[in-house]
Amino acid sequence: MDVQAKGRYVRVSPRKARLVADLVRGKSAEAAIDILNFTPKKAAKDITKVIKSAVSNAEENHGVRDVSGLKIKEIKVDGGPILKRYMPRAYGRATMIRKRTSHITVVLSE
Repeated sequence: MDVQAKGRYVRVSPRKARLVADLVRGKSAEAAIDILNFTPKKAAKDITKVIKSAVSNAEENHGVRDVSGLKIKEIKVDGGPILKRYMPRAYGRATMIRKRTSHITVVLSE
């Protein structure tokens, strides 16, 4: 049985979040949370929340009793909408600043 959770519109760039997601791909849910607690990246906190949400979904919605048997089957980070801002530059010009967002999907299996 597969259980999933999504974190949408997370304010971290997908490229940076994928670096953190690669650390925990294929690991058990408990081991992944332990690894992410000691990872000094901003995306680690957001990915931890999504993994905990997926574990909670397994308990509440699918009746999984033994949470320690859950493994991360799939974790993917897709790009979300980009917030576009402008910054003044020399000679009266303006350059665009792109504030990127991510959609994080975690799929757990027994």
